[in-house]
Amino acid sequence: MLVNLKKILETAESEGYAIPCINTPNEETVRAVIGAAEELNTPIIIDHAQVHDSLIPIERIGPVMLKYAREARVPVCVHLDHGSDYEFLMRAVKIGFPSIMYDCSALPFEENVEKVKKFVQFAHAAGITVEAELGVMASTAEDTHGEEDPESRVLTNEDIKEFFTKPDEAKKFAEETGCDALAVCFGTMHGIYAEPPVLDIDRVKALRKEIPDSCRIVMHGASGVAFDQVQTAISAGCSKINYYSYMAKAATKFVADKVEETKGTIAYHELQEAAYEFMKDYAKDVISAFRNGK
Repeated sequence: MLVNLKKILETAESEGYAIPCINTPNEETVRAVIGAAEELNTPIIIDHAQVHDSLIPIERIGPVMLKYAREARVPVCVHLDHGSDYEFLMRAVKIGFPSIMYDCSALPFEENVEKVKKFVQFAHAAGITVEAELGVMASTAEDTHGEEDPESRVLTNEDIKEFFTKPDEAKKFAEETGCDALAVCFGTMHGIYAEPPVLDIDRVKALRKEIPDSCRIVMHGASGVAFDQVQTAISAGCSKINYYSYMAKAATKFVADKVEETKGTIAYHELQEAAYEFMKDYAKDVISAFRNGK
C-alpha cells in the first residue's frame, strides 16, 4: 500500500516508535526492505537519494520502488532523500513520489525557509508530504550516500557539535514553512563514524517541545549508532530515522565472504538472492529495534 509520510509518522509518534527510512538503490534492496516490513507487519519508508542518481537514475529505480510499494501488504512510503536541486524534485513529482525531502540546509536560514515554504505550498496542493533539514548534517569520506567532499575529514563527537540544530530556529522554521517533517542534527552524521557517536538527547527533547505538533522530527545518520541510543532518541521525540551506511557495508562483506566461501563457484543469481536474504534479515533487526518494543 503506497502512502505518504504524514499519517504513518503521526501514528508512530503517538504510539512511541519510529519508522526506518532505508535507501534502496537497487531492486534487491527494495525487495529486502519491504519484505522485512511485511514479515513484521509494520510500515516502512524506502527512499532514493539524489546523490545515488548517477548510480541508478530515479526514472529507472523510482517506478520499481512504487510498484513494490503499491503491491505491499503493509503501508510503504516512497520518499526522495536529500533532494537539493529543484529540477530533481520535479522529476520525483513527475514519477509519482508521494513524499519529498527538499534539503536547502546548506543555505542561509532565511533562504532555506523561503525555498522550502514555496515548495511546501506546491507539494501540499498535490498531496505530497515534505521533509526539510535545519542544521547541516556532517558527512565523512566514507559516506555511502556517494558524496565526494574534498574537505571531508575525520570528525569527532566534538566536531559534530558545530552542526547542531537550535531549538528556537527549528520552531520558527517549521512554523513558517509548514513542512511535515524536519531533519535535525544532534550528534549523528552520514557515513562511517570515527568514534562511537554520542547523541544529545536533551536537545531532542527541546526540539520536540519547540517544533509544532504538525511536524515530525527526523534523525539522519542512524546506522552506526548503538540501538539503545536510537531508542532513547525515539522516546525523546524522533519518529522517522534514516538508516543505510552500515547495512550497505555489511551486505558488501557478506557478498565477499560468500564468494570466498564458495571459492567463486556461486552463480551470480544465487549470490543475488543470498544477498537479498541477508539484507532482509538485517532490515528486520533495524525495524524491530526502532519499534521500541511495540
